[in-house]
Amino acid sequence: MSILTPTLTSLKTLSTTPKTILITGSSSGIGHATTVLLSTLNPSHNLILVDLTPPPSSLTHAASNVLHCTCDITSWTAQRAAFAQGKAKFGRIDYVFANAGISEDGDQFFAEKVDGEGELAGPGGKTLGVDLEGLVMTVKLAIYYLRRNDDDAGGEGGGRRGRGGIVLTASLAGYLGTAGMHMYSAAKHGVVGLMRALKHECRALGIAVSVVAPAVTATPLILATDGSTVKRVEGNGEGMVDEHARVLRKGGVTVNRVESVALAVCWLWEQGLAASGMGVLVQNDRFVDLERGLMKNRDVWMGREALEDFQGGKRSEAFGGEQKGGKAKI
Repeated sequence: MSILTPTLTSLKTLSTTPKTILITGSSSGIGHATTVLLSTLNPSHNLILVDLTPPPSSLTHAASNVLHCTCDITSWTAQRAAFAQGKAKFGRIDYVFANAGISEDGDQFFAEKVDGEGELAGPGGKTLGVDLEGLVMTVKLAIYYLRRNDDDAGGEGGGRRGRGGIVLTASLAGYLGTAGMHMYSAAKHGVVGLMRALKHECRALGIAVSVVAPAVTATPLILATDGSTVKRVEGNGEGMVDEHARVLRKGGVTVNRVESVALAVCWLWEQGLAASGMGVLVQNDRFVDLERGLMKNRDVWMGREALEDFQGGKRSEAFGGEQKGGKAKI
């Protein structure tokens, strides 16, 4: 198990060097907590906040360093416009947090609903549309803009920082399927799979792509049961979330503080290219790199023979495989 210990004091680059950061789903939950943390670390950061609703009035970041883009995350043209507006205002984009998401949109498999003609209705795609397809659009745009940055070869200990970083919000449900959250689990598994498939090519471009995978977290999403993000309610919205989190904890469920997930996101950016391919589970406010643990134990969960066959296939010229030190680059 690869235990991580991110701290606020470890976020040296984010504390001292102004960056331009784009966050989807920025007005509540993990996205808003990350926005607040970035503002606290450095009031000179440029924040591109992409959400259907504006940021809460409690956000005190200088207006000149904030751009709110009203955006339907399922719309390619809306996302494309948000990125373009951010680039036009601030001149570059350094980091992207692909975070916008919704909960399960009802029972899509066992509820036998009928359509207007009385026939069995197909499953709804709302959750997949936001949590996976919308995120795919964000990642496509992030790569487009980040690859155009200068490659920063500097970094503490000589580590390469690269051209920027992309963090994707997955979930513990992206590693362990969750009963009753079928579409959500499928979407979050897709997020993890996307990161794994992109990590080497993105790293070659100088872009670190990684995943944060929160377990149950005190955000408006824990109140949602209808495929919504639960609209922020001024005055008592946070109280509703806190009360529900208290009930869950009383029942024995561990619940993250939203600030812990925000810390993990910023810590991943802080690592530069060293964060490439990481999958940070945040559970009970503790941090574990699941991807490193899984990689170390592939011979256990794949079987040694299957692993060797897989590595041999990856090395084959027929698949354009790359070798490094006689081993497949996987």
